[in-house]
Formats: sequence, C-alpha cells, structure tokens
Amino acid sequence: MMNKFFKFLKDKSGVTAIEYGLIAALVGVAIIGGVTLLGGGLNTMFTDVNTTLTAASPVAAPADPAP
Repeated sequence: MMNKFFKFLKDKSGVTAIEYGLIAALVGVAIIGGVTLLGGGLNTMFTDVNTTLTAASPVAAPADPAP
C-alpha cells in the first residue's frame, strides 16, 4: 500500500497540463483586462466620429418609421 502511495507522489504526468491551464487562464484574464480598458475609449471615439459624420452629412438622417 505504501509503495502505491509513494509512486503516486512521484508521478508528474499531470503537471504539464495544469501549467498549460494556468497559462491559458492568465492569458484570458489579460485579454479581458485589455478589452475592458480599451473598450470605453473606443466607444467614445466611434461616438465622436458618428456625431461628426452625421453633422457633416448634407442629407438629413432618415426619420424613425411610425409604430
């Protein structure tokens, strides 16, 4: 019984999979953090571009259809 226990403690076959899982999780957290930080700025930039283009357009924006 003790032999099996010590053999189990020396087994390193799952360590690589765990390391890859942790690396993937950290990459995911970094991507989510980057998107969160850049998302607000991009939204503001596209809103400003939309406002500028709408104001410069010679044709009035189409009216919403009546419900």
